[in-house]
Amino acid sequence: MANPTQNPTIGQLAADLAAGRTTSRQLTEEALARIEDPKGEGKRAFVKVWRAQALATAEASDIQRKAGLVPSPLAGIPVSIKNLCDVAGETTLAGSKALDDAKPATTDAPVVARLRAAGAVIVGSTNMSEFAFSGVGFNPHYGTPGNPADRKRVPGGSSSGAAVSVADRMAVAALGTDTGGSVRIPAAVCGLTGFKPTARRVPIDGVVPLSTSLDSIGPLANSVEDCAIVDAVFAGEPISVPAAAPLSGLRFAIPKHFVMDELDPVVATAFERACKALSAKGVKIEQIDLVELNELPVLNAKGGFAASEAYAWHKDLIARRHNDYDQLVAPRILRGKDMNAADYIELLGKRADLQRRVSAITANYDAVIMPTCAIVAPTLDEVSTADGFTTKNMLLLRNTTVGNFLDRCGISLPCHAAGELPVGFMLMGEAMADRRVLAMARSVAPVVSVH
Repeated sequence: MANPTQNPTIGQLAADLAAGRTTSRQLTEEALARIEDPKGEGKRAFVKVWRAQALATAEASDIQRKAGLVPSPLAGIPVSIKNLCDVAGETTLAGSKALDDAKPATTDAPVVARLRAAGAVIVGSTNMSEFAFSGVGFNPHYGTPGNPADRKRVPGGSSSGAAVSVADRMAVAALGTDTGGSVRIPAAVCGLTGFKPTARRVPIDGVVPLSTSLDSIGPLANSVEDCAIVDAVFAGEPISVPAAAPLSGLRFAIPKHFVMDELDPVVATAFERACKALSAKGVKIEQIDLVELNELPVLNAKGGFAASEAYAWHKDLIARRHNDYDQLVAPRILRGKDMNAADYIELLGKRADLQRRVSAITANYDAVIMPTCAIVAPTLDEVSTADGFTTKNMLLLRNTTVGNFLDRCGISLPCHAAGELPVGFMLMGEAMADRRVLAMARSVAPVVSVH
């Protein structure tokens, strides 16, 4: 059973590299050895491994470091990217077989180029739910990587391989995408930290879209500080970790409606314990009436932005290659066929209206808090039937989708005790309050973590 909380952080490894206690070559060889270990999850966690390129990058990084050239704290550190990012010369598969005849990408996606410019060593491209369209992390084409806490359980999705790569030390940080929770869900159920930025801060060009209205790109990592570093790289901002916010006097709100329904007992217990620990440190936690959230299922009843925007992108491909799609994903994309332009324009207006009404209430608090997922990671057996898959998928996605629809930033922090299945504690900020959320998360994380 992997224990991600013991994994070295970017800060620790950057210090080791600076002091000459390790080299990028050594770190990269160790990461690649874990990926290639036949007893490990590497063959299911990665769709592509770039061994030769990674070792060449690591060697170059070591030479540059000797010459005093260290472009960022990520320099020389192994990272993974999700299989929907363009990499020059590679065919972008997005966890599917249906794109295997697409032309190779001519350039790197901006987020990939930014990782390279920061000196990161990209070890490979990670497995994912096909076309990022599920929170479970199951993939019929490339296998499903086992959850680090219990290999008979799913890793969460859609950034499934991303989470397993970090938890199992095949990478120190991972690029994930989050359209309805696809960074925060796998982070939560695999015991990692996952940050979803306000979408507009990070460019999504060169990344296979699921829903252009909702897609965001964020890091999965071993600490809040690591997420802050990688997020700054993705956003093209100067790299700095915000100072930890004092806990005393912070006001957090828990919505009484929607996000607290049908909680798994393990989740409910861990969340309650975390809230008590924060209250003891002087955080004021209030339960608030946020009945507005009950409107979400009605607004998205026809499939919402994800189905309509995905269908617009997929319509020709799915007509040509339908049989090659994951049969649990194709029907979700095809729902978009039944939405017309009027439905879509109406949804845009209702989204803006809901954002305004919810912000009028939540802006009075420093953050909204809730369990990241209503349930712990389901077993592979529990998602083996179409009904089981649908039920668990809805429960995994329910709480995180709130932040995407409302265009917020959010972070999932581990809040389970040793021996318990991983549970995520989510802080949701207002739009563009990303630095503030990271500052609060730095103080909240050690309090809610029970290790």
